[in-house]
This record gives sequence, structure tokens and C-alpha cells, in this order.
Amino acid sequence: MIARELLATANIPAAIDLAGDTEGALQLYRRGDDFMITIGNNELMNSRVYGSEQALAELSCAAIKNISSPHILIGGYGMGFTLRSALDALGEDAHIIIAELIPDIIEWAKGPMKLLTRSALDDNRVSLRIADVRELIIQGKEGARYDAILLDVDNGPDGLTKADNDSLYSESGLMTAKSALNSGGILAIWSAHPSSKFTKRLKQCGFETHEHIVRARTNGKGACHTIWIAKKH
Repeated sequence: MIARELLATANIPAAIDLAGDTEGALQLYRRGDDFMITIGNNELMNSRVYGSEQALAELSCAAIKNISSPHILIGGYGMGFTLRSALDALGEDAHIIIAELIPDIIEWAKGPMKLLTRSALDDNRVSLRIADVRELIIQGKEGARYDAILLDVDNGPDGLTKADNDSLYSESGLMTAKSALNSGGILAIWSAHPSSKFTKRLKQCGFETHEHIVRARTNGKGACHTIWIAKKH
């Protein structure tokens, strides 16, 4: 068996509470061609498991396929699979903003993990912001509106990695996101678990809401994850 090699560590910004576990630092490991990002004993990401992240982009891009020159905001870079899939699905007239809070994640993406996404961050359609996605949503509300907002910054509405992210999923947070969308735009949210309560909240906020259950792996296996596609009329 190939041994796991530690490539890098990163301090966690004080504002972030990763699943309530702030012990230690983020760690990037490699085993053969596979990469893992962990904190303590918890594996947060694995480059072999990206089917639902890919689905987040594919479902979102399908929902706005008739919009020309789409303007998209993606909250959370992760390992870049959502970004890569969005770029593959969209035309050359698209503009994608990536919001990532942890600079080291981007350094790793441009360094040892660059080939995972075929250098997605170098695509001229992509703009990178080291920022809280909530700030960019609020800016969108004030002017530069989006055709799609994709959120993969937590384990879902009931599994926060950043305590302040609760405001993303509250009624007021959803209404702010709705205000930042153009007519016909969509809010897409990834979650490790389903939530009928959250589905109801999206509908109460006036979104046309569809809940999709997708597999964690691209081969149709692995855990079931949930993706909400919520459309603004």
C-alpha cells in the first residue's frame, strides 16, 4: 500500500469553525495520484470523491443554459471540481467569480493539485476573490447581479463549517441571495444531507425549488448528497 505523504499545512482563519473542530490545522496529503485535505482526524475532501460537486455545476449550468453571457458566483473552491465542471459546461462568454476564504487552498490548487482541474483557475473566464461569499452576494444585491450563485461552503444548511454561514441559509440570507440574482437566475446549494425544513424555507422565500439527490462518486456509488436548485422568477 502506498504511504500517505504530507505535502502542506495551513492555519485556519479565526473566523472559520470547521464542523466545530478547530484543533490543529488543515493538512494536504497525497497518496499516489490522490489528494486529501484533512483537519485533525476528519477528512474534509478527497480527490477521488467529487461526483456531487460536479453535479452541482452541471445542474446549475443546465438551469441557466438559455442565458447569454452568464455571470456566476461560486462560494467555496474546495478541490476545484465544481469550477472545472462549470467551465466545461459554459461557453466562452461566461464569467465566473470564485470566493474562497482560505488562501492556502488556492496555493495548493495552483501548485500540487493543478492538474486535477486542468488549470481551471488560469481560465480567462475566472476571477478569484479571497473573500467571504456573503460579501459578494451583498455586493450583487447592490448592483452587479448574478445569473447563478453556487454554494458549497458547508456540509449543508444543518452542518455549518463557519458559524456565520447560518445567515446564508436563514430566511433573510436567502432573500438577500434572491435580490442578488437576475430574473431567471438560480441559487444552488450543496448539502451532505437532505432537509425538508430547508426545502420549505426556499419555497417560502418565493423560489421555484427542485431537490436533487446525487451520489458522491462519479460512478454512481458512495453516499447520497443533496443539491437544491432554486429559481428566481
